[in-house]
Amino acid sequence: AVRRVLLLGEGNFSFAASLCGSAGTHVVATCYESEEEVCGRERAAESIRQLREGGAEVVFSVDCTKLKDYFLPEEREFDCIYFNFPHCGRKAGVVKNRELLAHFFHSSAEVLTEEGEIHVALCNGQGGTPADQPRREWHNSWQIVAVAAGAGFILSNVHPFKAETIRGYKCTGYRSQDKSFCIEGALNHIFTRSTPLPHFKPMICEIQLENRKVSFPVPQVLVDKINRGFLELNSNHPVQTVKEKLTAELSQVFPLQNIDYCLSLLHQGHLNDICHSSVFWIILSPEETPSTGEMSNGVANAVLFSHVDFCRDTCKNCRGNVQEGCRISNQYYLRPSLLPCARAIIQRGAFVPGTVHVLSGPVFRKCLITPYSMPVFHEVVFVCAVNRDTEDSCIQMLVNSIKTGIHSLQQTVSGFKQNISLQEVISLETTELNDFAAFESHLSNIQYFICMEIDTSGSCEEGFCVGIIRTELVSSELVVVFASLNLDLLAMLICGMSDWRMLWTSDTRFLRQFPRGALRLFKSFSLYPPSYVHDVSFWVPDGEQFDEVAFHTIARQVSGEMVISIQLIDSFQQSETGRKSLCYRLTFQSCDKALSRQEVAEMQRLFRKEINQRLRVTLR
Repeated sequence: AVRRVLLLGEGNFSFAASLCGSAGTHVVATCYESEEEVCGRERAAESIRQLREGGAEVVFSVDCTKLKDYFLPEEREFDCIYFNFPHCGRKAGVVKNRELLAHFFHSSAEVLTEEGEIHVALCNGQGGTPADQPRREWHNSWQIVAVAAGAGFILSNVHPFKAETIRGYKCTGYRSQDKSFCIEGALNHIFTRSTPLPHFKPMICEIQLENRKVSFPVPQVLVDKINRGFLELNSNHPVQTVKEKLTAELSQVFPLQNIDYCLSLLHQGHLNDICHSSVFWIILSPEETPSTGEMSNGVANAVLFSHVDFCRDTCKNCRGNVQEGCRISNQYYLRPSLLPCARAIIQRGAFVPGTVHVLSGPVFRKCLITPYSMPVFHEVVFVCAVNRDTEDSCIQMLVNSIKTGIHSLQQTVSGFKQNISLQEVISLETTELNDFAAFESHLSNIQYFICMEIDTSGSCEEGFCVGIIRTELVSSELVVVFASLNLDLLAMLICGMSDWRMLWTSDTRFLRQFPRGALRLFKSFSLYPPSYVHDVSFWVPDGEQFDEVAFHTIARQVSGEMVISIQLIDSFQQSETGRKSLCYRLTFQSCDKALSRQEVAEMQRLFRKEINQRLRVTLR
């Protein structure tokens, strides 16, 4: 197929002429001025003649903010649009040039193919990205990435604009005159379409529970993360590749048995030693559950509560404080870990001594917003029952197999090994835990952490806890060894990802980087995404403890995981009344999608509304 290329704002058409004649490319070169004005410029007439002889189209008096007006519907599919050194003309300032770019991007969206690219060359410093050296202050730049986001585009690449490599090219147009300008250090910014921001509808999940089928409303913050199939056999997702490599290494030492098929998403009963606000509670209605078509926000809210909301509104004995006696027969929760499942298998005696039983699947936890805190991730648990006198050797063989698997993956990706160590737990009070390890420590007594360093400092504390090992005596002769690993965190560290959200992106460019499950260093397709800061302050209800985890979970929900940071920046208590006021700063940023200032403003508005209604705070 012929590749259609549109060039805008050509000064003397020398850049367009350099592209003309490329095999399989049809060039449409345009400029804002009339043909009479342009032909008076140096080299323009010769470049125009060369373009026409080469079969290119040359169009004059084209306004880059109204592109669809110049092309018939069947001619509006361009594979690439070039706009080199756009400018409003004369001494126009940064604000006017931002407006020009904003209108240009919106106009380009109407004539660009779905997989098309927009190339915008800017002088050094104008773009306002870290690629500019030196970098201008944000307010004094053209803020090109934020401007493009308003039209649904993300910056996917940026590289130097090397004028000396472009045959016959000469820049012109300094202050609307036929004069050249300095393009040393200029950059070419390449934009592509973003997948649209999601608008999640209420979702019903149907599962088999205790020999019956039940349906339950999925918490809104998890709607795009249920039933994604990352661990299916035909999956190319990095978490599946990591799991396959680890199990392959273990199979060299132990016989293996997979038991994923019997794991339920929902658990029931009391959670010992776990903060109840950290799990997703599901209240199954005793009546017939509505179908997906009948589901509405009202119905979802009627059957889905946080534990505190549920107790406050329904249990007069508890009144929002979790108590030992508060048990409701239809109260379930999404599994926060696979370790209880593994323990249940051991207690039933459904295991073969000497065999490693493998459990894997997604687990769900409410947590504070930090770069490596995941409300959902894929866990794998290896369980092996051995004689007491072989406990230490079993642990060592498990760890060695895990190390070998991770080292093999790491060498494939980057060519070097990261240090992986086994750290014995002396006292949890003196051990720094990340969210994964801290939660697991409530479920069981941890004997060892499996740590993975990401630098060369040689200190495990500067790395990440990616797994835990614990043991449990089941008889006078048998001891069971449990090894639990966070597959998502492992995939992130091995592939060099800094944002857990990227593992859950719906953008097909992510999985294209891992053909047939081959791991490699991840290259982001959304560079220097803009961030937006909003503050919110409020009075906390009298006599109630502020639930910060619920506060963060609401932020995740209303923003679709676009909030990357929440910081308490001020707190104040009135001496007369004792009322307490809190002020938090929220930072919004997407790792894979275009996120505009207007969209963030709407998210902030919804956030204020939700915390007012659900946490009963009084906004200031």
